Amino acid sequence: MLTVDLPQGAVQYRVAGPEQSEAPPVVFVHAFLTDGSIWSAVADRLADQGVRSYAPDWPLGAHRTPLRADADQSPRGVAGQILAFLEALDLRDVTLVGNDTGGALCQFLLTIDAARIGRVVLTNCDAFDTFPPFPFNVIFQLLKGERLMKVNLLPMRWQAFRHSPLGFGLLADRLDPDQTRSWIEPSLRNAEVRRDAVRFLKAVDPKELLDVSTRLKDFGGPVKIVWGGADRAFKTALGRRLQGAFRDATFVEVPHAHTFVHLDAPDAVADQIVGWSRVA
Repeated sequence: MLTVDLPQGAVQYRVAGPEQSEAPPVVFVHAFLTDGSIWSAVADRLADQGVRSYAPDWPLGAHRTPLRADADQSPRGVAGQILAFLEALDLRDVTLVGNDTGGALCQFLLTIDAARIGRVVLTNCDAFDTFPPFPFNVIFQLLKGERLMKVNLLPMRWQAFRHSPLGFGLLADRLDPDQTRSWIEPSLRNAEVRRDAVRFLKAVDPKELLDVSTRLKDFGGPVKIVWGGADRAFKTALGRRLQGAFRDATFVEVPHAHTFVHLDAPDAVADQIVGWSRVA
């Protein structure tokens, strides 16, 4: 793991692939209460094809280094942190890849400053006023307080609960118990990490993402919507609607994959990125 110091605080990240690559760099944005490790299978496949990728741990509850207390933890503020990361590493012509909450953050970023973004891949994610979808809009209400979050995360210590529909069970068929346990540990153990996570949840406003959707056509680069067709939270109709919000977007359905399509079908996600990189 590497670390970069941003104005908002230190961010840890993983790098895969050759240091010198002719393909555009890939930057991943993960979901709430997960970390950059969730992209590892896709990153390994990209590395095998000569594509360099970056998988930071964004401050969404599974990060291990708390942000500065004055960091803007609204969705727009976290999108600004992603932009600061690109600037700190001087990454240009980036292929930005987002999932779930991370897909919403990518949309916010595009309306702030898309100068460093060459193309975008959005897998199953929040869009319009679906931020988040049922049942996670209910579950997130149970986490909107630092003490409340700790108490309600305690049952997640047990794999059976953690991989149930009340945990990560709706999101993927392929869940590694050690990995999912590692996602909840920072918020269970560190009050400042919980503070960051709760501040983000309290700032989530579906009306703001709906407003962002009206400006997505301003992004001139190509977009791929790579959607798991078996998702029971982010339905296919939402992905199709998101496709129409962009000027130049294609829709790719991945049968049998759920929200975490990059866990259920990493080859399919990597293939979409690699195929694009070769013609970029």
